Amino acid sequence: MFKKLFGKKEEVSKEETVFAPMKGKLVTLEEVPDPVFSQKMMGDGAAIIPAEGKVVAPVNGEVIQLFHTKHAIGLRSETGMELLIHIGLETVSMNGEGFEAHVKEGDKVSAGDLLITCDLSLINEKASSTITPIVITNGDILESVEKAESQETDEGKTKIFVVKAK
Repeated sequence: MFKKLFGKKEEVSKEETVFAPMKGKLVTLEEVPDPVFSQKMMGDGAAIIPAEGKVVAPVNGEVIQLFHTKHAIGLRSETGMELLIHIGLETVSMNGEGFEAHVKEGDKVSAGDLLITCDLSLINEKASSTITPIVITNGDILESVEKAESQETDEGKTKIFVVKAK
């Protein structure tokens, strides 16, 4: 009892791997041609220049937000980390055209599960870029984020971050 009250709190290190949600090329967030992302106003992360219009879950977790325009999705992982996947830039103005959601808010997902499909050629035509930021929106709960170097990615297979929760 005394130890429980005054003893040192037991540290539980929760480590989690975040996989690429899309096939393409991993780049730094600073390379995103939009200051909201490149200056990390929403949080730290990375981005993918997509080769295909298929977005999969990068972690095991829950869909906590699916924008009605289907251009962005928010997930909460098993460690409590919240990720925003924002498909393309200026894509909200497409009002959902060219996007199809395969999940809904509240769905539990496993890494690799299909979330959204999109028409990259339509995004190229109607939006400013297909580059897709993956942002940790509650980085304050993390002790560390180890990012992978720029590389080609395979959706659901290539590690892009390893995070440790506090």
